[in-house]
Amino acid sequence: MHTGSSIKLLTGNSHPELAQAVADRLGIPLTKCTVKKFSDNETSVSIGESVREEDVFILQTGFNPSPYAFGSKNRTLAEHPSRPMTPVPPTPGAELSRPPSPVRQPAPFNDPNDLLMELLILISACKTASAKRITAVIPCFPYSRMDRKDKARAPITAKLVANMLQIAGCDHVVTMDLHASQIQGFFEVPVDNLWMEASMLRWIKENLPEWRDVVIVSPDAGGAKRATAIADRLDCDFALINRNRSKGDAPGFEGRMEILVGDVKDKTVILIDDMCDTGGTIRLATDALVQKGAKTVYAVVSHGILSGDSMTMLSRLPIEKIVVSNTICQTEHVRQAPNKLEIMDISPVLAESIRRIHNGESVSMMF
Repeated sequence: MHTGSSIKLLTGNSHPELAQAVADRLGIPLTKCTVKKFSDNETSVSIGESVREEDVFILQTGFNPSPYAFGSKNRTLAEHPSRPMTPVPPTPGAELSRPPSPVRQPAPFNDPNDLLMELLILISACKTASAKRITAVIPCFPYSRMDRKDKARAPITAKLVANMLQIAGCDHVVTMDLHASQIQGFFEVPVDNLWMEASMLRWIKENLPEWRDVVIVSPDAGGAKRATAIADRLDCDFALINRNRSKGDAPGFEGRMEILVGDVKDKTVILIDDMCDTGGTIRLATDALVQKGAKTVYAVVSHGILSGDSMTMLSRLPIEKIVVSNTICQTEHVRQAPNKLEIMDISPVLAESIRRIHNGESVSMMF
């Protein structure tokens, strides 16, 4: 327990709504902090309160979906004023020798690399400001899918991110439903991986009256452990789908899904996955389940990245509901499919874990 110090909660531009919800749950205000960009796209951080000898928590998720396509004109310099530039005297005849350079717009906030850089600079700023302890709260860990060397010359980028966080000055990491649990071993500092299982179970029991008769389905072998754990807690059946690819298939061929274990005929099925990016796995799994006679299909996903036009594509599928958590801001996705998408609020879990860490209590007792 950090006696004599209080909780200071900071956030960048990734998910201010979630940070405010966590602060409200804790009964504290968000620490004043400004994160913006200079005209050359460098990140500027200014912390408006003292954090000396305080227990600092920085909430910054790894993604922030934008209503604009990546790299498009999202913000203007007038909307986000940058540091004023020193005027340069014009060179005689310069306007005749070359055309004027186009004005470069700051990158949109949906760039995960920008969000990671914001987090690193915030950690470093708190470190140099003599914070007693700095905890990075990262609901959706960036680059978590690059957790192993699966082919020649492939980088293990999740390890690189872990190294950068520690070099910046991070003393503790809190994250949710890591894509691969071994990422915890990339750190030399404590890592708390909060499970989404309890939130999923709560949603299923509160929204599906026939939850005792559902079939929990894993769309791949990697998620079988998560799906079987939920099926055991609900005391219901389990099914496993596998994506089949033949040796002669083209590199871009998605393959086809086949049910390896379980029977879904005339059943309500719930697809359980940790991450949905383009939606291809959910689409193929839904098609396979419908072909096998499933009565109703739900998809419950921990991290709804839903990049590009994937939400529009998923909204056309024969899925009753797509349920995602708010580890990533879902405002734009709800606007695209208001009747198809539902949100699980994880701010109570994050707030309680922060309180327990600050007070030196067990986090595992929450689950």
